[in-house]
Amino acid sequence: MHELKKRYVVIKSARDFSFLFKKGESVVTYGFVCYIRPRRAGKNRLGIVTGKKVGNAVKRNRARRIIREAFRLLDPIIRESTQRRFDFVFVARSKTPSLGSGQLLGLMKKNVLPKTLQL
Repeated sequence: MHELKKRYVVIKSARDFSFLFKKGESVVTYGFVCYIRPRRAGKNRLGIVTGKKVGNAVKRNRARRIIREAFRLLDPIIRESTQRRFDFVFVARSKTPSLGSGQLLGLMKKNVLPKTLQL
């Protein structure tokens, strides 16, 4: 059977989240807020935050799925464009569940990708 390998690691600890909120560079769009911080080695890491203002559990889960899928498509582009690796924390906004992953990917390419090349 075909085995899927993730090209990124999931951020789970509250310490990593709070460190990125304090020290990371932020990118704000109408679909999400992204905090970015360079790391030394390894794979890119992804964290997703969805607060209760996003909506009920169904909407929060949809927002997480959409962000995860858009990042999955963006990750190879980041790896090709630079040798550096990054920590990303995406904070969902109230419009996120109503957007498609293609729209979110477009926002990420337009706003997050240039920021990674600057850092």
